[in-house]
Amino acid sequence: MGSQEEIKIENDFILLRFQNESSTTLKIERAVSQGLIQFHFGIKGKGKFIFNQGNYALDLKEEKALLFYNPQKELPLHLELAPNTWVISVIISIKKFHGLFSSDSEHIPFLSDDNKDKKYYKESDISPSMAIVLSQLFHYNLNPSIKNLYYKGKGYELLSLYFNRSEDPNAEQCPFLIDEENVLKIKKAKEIMIANMAEPPGLEELSEQVGLSLKKLKMGFKQIYGDTVFGFLLDYKMDYARQLLDSGSYNVNEVGLKIGYSTGSHFIAAFKKKFGTTPKKYLMNLNTNV
Repeated sequence: MGSQEEIKIENDFILLRFQNESSTTLKIERAVSQGLIQFHFGIKGKGKFIFNQGNYALDLKEEKALLFYNPQKELPLHLELAPNTWVISVIISIKKFHGLFSSDSEHIPFLSDDNKDKKYYKESDISPSMAIVLSQLFHYNLNPSIKNLYYKGKGYELLSLYFNRSEDPNAEQCPFLIDEENVLKIKKAKEIMIANMAEPPGLEELSEQVGLSLKKLKMGFKQIYGDTVFGFLLDYKMDYARQLLDSGSYNVNEVGLKIGYSTGSHFIAAFKKKFGTTPKKYLMNLNTNV
């Protein structure tokens, strides 16, 4: 299953969400006018941008951001998403972007007088603070009537965090995240939980495995992934369960067992809470749409 959504935040300011949950590469093409700045955020998986009719390609890696700006020519969006890839893109006009900043913006290279007429490409890391906002943009679950307002706020927040000059905007709230080693430990904790989703370790055991105190593990996981350890795992398990059902290779009981539910009713209840339908009805709907 591949999906894409366009959210118009304001004139000359749009947000795009791309999600490829299928087993094949998803190709996306979209015209982008000249004079627009493009920000692309790799949340998970791997993407590839194709330029000049395939003569040049640039990878978008997981937990990396790419910025494109070329005032001399159009840069149409030609993106290939590998299976199990999520990407969020922000496209904004240079005029609107200039208006967001005060005259004191020397730390933003392509806004300087020397660079304003030059093309600009940059790859950077997605900071823990940005990762939280990106997760919130992907897992919107508030009232539909305030969706545009929510995305508008989050779009501006994402840009402000992208250009924040400090190492970590959340350093004051969560000082240990300044240490890259601790960030890597939190990411390792996530990988351990995913690899053992059917029988995950408890929080005490997990904290010992990655070498962090229980308090730092819980606080750091919330900072980076925007959820508790087991809240994140539950979301991941439900998404994985949906992928297994989509494959057509497993029945409901088999999927439940694969993600760690020995009791079918518990799996059905968790799936319905996440997706608003039971696994059986979800499967039936899939079959009728084939």
